[in-house]
Amino acid sequence: MNAVQPIAKAQSASAGIGFIGRIRQLLTRLLPSALIYTIILIGIITVMKYAGGPVDYVGPDNDDGMRLVEIRDFLNGQGWFDLMQYRLGLGEGTLMHWSRLIDLPIAILIRLFGLFLGHDAAEAAALVVWPLSLVFPAMLAMGLAGQRVGGLAGMHLSFCLAGMAIYTGNRFAPGAIDHHNVQLALVATMTAMLLDEKQRAWNYVAAGAVAALAIAIGAETTPFVAIYCLVVALLWVWGGEPFAAATKAFGLSLAVTISIFFFATIPPHQYSVVTCDNLSLGFYSLAAIGGGLLLVSAAFASRLRRGLRVAVLAAVAAIIFGSAMVIAPQCLRNPLADLDPMLVELWLRNVSEAQSILALSRTDPFSIGAFYAPGLFAITVCIFRSVQGDRVQVHLVLLALLSVSWAVALVQVRGAVFANLLSILPLALLIIDVRRMSNGDSENAAAALVYIVTVLASVPAVWAVGGALVEMQVNKTKNTVDTDSLPCSSKQALAPLVDLPAGLISAPSEMGVPILRYTANRVLSAPYHRNQGGMLTEMHIGLAEPQEAEAFLRGTGVTVLAFCPDDPQTSEIARLKPDGLYAQLGKGNIPPYLDPLPKAADSGVQFFRYRTTLD
Repeated sequence: MNAVQPIAKAQSASAGIGFIGRIRQLLTRLLPSALIYTIILIGIITVMKYAGGPVDYVGPDNDDGMRLVEIRDFLNGQGWFDLMQYRLGLGEGTLMHWSRLIDLPIAILIRLFGLFLGHDAAEAAALVVWPLSLVFPAMLAMGLAGQRVGGLAGMHLSFCLAGMAIYTGNRFAPGAIDHHNVQLALVATMTAMLLDEKQRAWNYVAAGAVAALAIAIGAETTPFVAIYCLVVALLWVWGGEPFAAATKAFGLSLAVTISIFFFATIPPHQYSVVTCDNLSLGFYSLAAIGGGLLLVSAAFASRLRRGLRVAVLAAVAAIIFGSAMVIAPQCLRNPLADLDPMLVELWLRNVSEAQSILALSRTDPFSIGAFYAPGLFAITVCIFRSVQGDRVQVHLVLLALLSVSWAVALVQVRGAVFANLLSILPLALLIIDVRRMSNGDSENAAAALVYIVTVLASVPAVWAVGGALVEMQVNKTKNTVDTDSLPCSSKQALAPLVDLPAGLISAPSEMGVPILRYTANRVLSAPYHRNQGGMLTEMHIGLAEPQEAEAFLRGTGVTVLAFCPDDPQTSEIARLKPDGLYAQLGKGNIPPYLDPLPKAADSGVQFFRYRTTLD
């Protein structure tokens, strides 16, 4: 027996070493590594999401709730091409600018889970599965990009940094069904395809298709796609014949795929309509023309001298710009430039993701580091290393992609998430080199410190924590007031509307989406730029003196008015017009045409039934 025990222990140790060795071997390959990181990341996200107990299965962003409303309408029979939200705004409703390409997979999941779950449970399951299922393609793309620029170390660093970005960003958390998580995965994929040193054509076929999908899903990535196309064109100008196959593959793929998406998602009667916030004739024609001209140029001009290729590209750029001026000149400026000044003042300036860096410096200066510092750090690294001749093409490509995302973030902070994602790649390369230097001189404390600072400065969450700590120090003398009242847009607060006959509700825009989600009512206002008429009407109701407000209520057919004094927009309206309806309601002066409805316990919102003269 004593002789058997050492043998058993040796076999056990050998099995343990064998298992660890297999794990290490798996971690040298892209696909198994992506799966392992994804499983761990999904586990962490899920545990942290539900560790505190039951939570709403829809994400906290208004767009998550609105997407669910749109999907419900689709499942209830609204047509594939019909994007009208009939319960929002004035008249017949509001035409939304979102894509059915996101609605469809979520709707399929709801139907699938509905085969063995109740309605709410099926929705909840689908809203958990969809965002989490996108973690893998995003991680795989970032790992591939990291591997292509930095080998095995670059792959794992990209996995780690991307994992932290995904976890802290909440774009992939259960309930996040807006299209931003898909866009992040697509941007990561496009970047990875562009970093293939062998310039294989299949990468550019995939890149063209993904670029077209990004345009079809949402206009936010249009600047990135535009600079991406320019980078491909410049690589062709520089490389010539060796890059011709990749260029032709990209141009053909982009032109064909954008055509497929256009005809698959745009109704025939809107083929000639130009809109600048979604896929329409404007973006479709420019993408198709650009892709086609790039294909023709690579096919017939690749053997010309570089100077002549520059001339060809200049001619292509002139044709595209001329086409834009003829077909969609309005899309060369900010699509929100036509917003009514009142909406800009009372709504848009308070939308956090639409704020510029200047506005953010006034409203939340302590968050600037998290949004802008990693991107600026990465841009600086790309410029410095390009000047030093260190992997020039890789750093110039990343510089171009980073710069446009960071520039967009300067105008609207929502672009920062793309800049922070792309900053991972040049900063991963820097971390690898700094670590090598630190390991080569293990006694050098300064080198170790540089390595630690480089790693920390590369993580947006570190900047966010640092900003929060500074803010705590600055505001430590300020008192915060905790209240137990329910938010005005919670399900419990909206309960008084459930038993009423469906009608038209006048409520602050932030309450619009929850009312659509939880009740069968229509709403005047929800925070979407295509709903200008409804938002302006609700604001005018609050600003108008009670007698004038009654005319607005009667003219629009409002049946119930919601008053939430804690809503920032409502309180601002009351401040601006002390004799207006909202200000008077805040003082307890209720006009005779408004009947208070029973109020939900601990609710901050009071509903009033509008009593017409016929009552």
